[in-house]
Amino acid sequence: MKKNAPSRHASALNEGEIVITRDSSPKLKLEEYIAMHVRRRRVAQDLKITDVARIAKLSQGMVSKIENAQVSTSLDTLSRLCDAIGLSISQLFADYDRPEGGALLTKSGQGMEVVRRGTEKGHTYQLLSYSRGKKQLYEPFLITMDDASEVFPTFSHPGQEFIYLLEGQILYRHGNHLYNMQAGDSLSFDAEVPHGPEVLEQVPIKLLSFIMHDNKNE
Repeated sequence: MKKNAPSRHASALNEGEIVITRDSSPKLKLEEYIAMHVRRRRVAQDLKITDVARIAKLSQGMVSKIENAQVSTSLDTLSRLCDAIGLSISQLFADYDRPEGGALLTKSGQGMEVVRRGTEKGHTYQLLSYSRGKKQLYEPFLITMDDASEVFPTFSHPGQEFIYLLEGQILYRHGNHLYNMQAGDSLSFDAEVPHGPEVLEQVPIKLLSFIMHDNKNE
């Protein structure tokens, strides 16, 4: 099901529709990171600073300074401290260099509505993810259909498509084959072959459609 050329309606994101969420907290300094994880592990092990100092053969003052990010400790001291609280060096630093990340969050019912064949007949197409870049690897749509009497055109476009029926019952065509789909059923196919809804057997219908594009030659 190929999207029409972007219209003025579809080319801009409305505020609050597709939200980029990222962790805005600044990255901890190394001393702060070590302090937080060492203190958390010690408390989880139900150990006092005096216990850790005795086991690690360190002064209580040194352990306290490490836990309060007041000193840059040597690797030997840190290793002894980690051994005392049952934490390996690799576990300690496992999350320190984690990528910042950042994902697109589309709240329920707030996908970008796009104009498609059938839209004027009461069927809605919501684009759940939108990229402003030159390459679009995939397009996920939430499609809602509620008029069982409508006749749909077939679609044909480059790429692969995967559909998952969330609600209702539909007879879906791919080439010369018809597939009776119920909620929970899925279908994947070559999107170059003509395809589309044949009969809306039970409405309303909610359908997830993922169109995967091949951008290797672009």
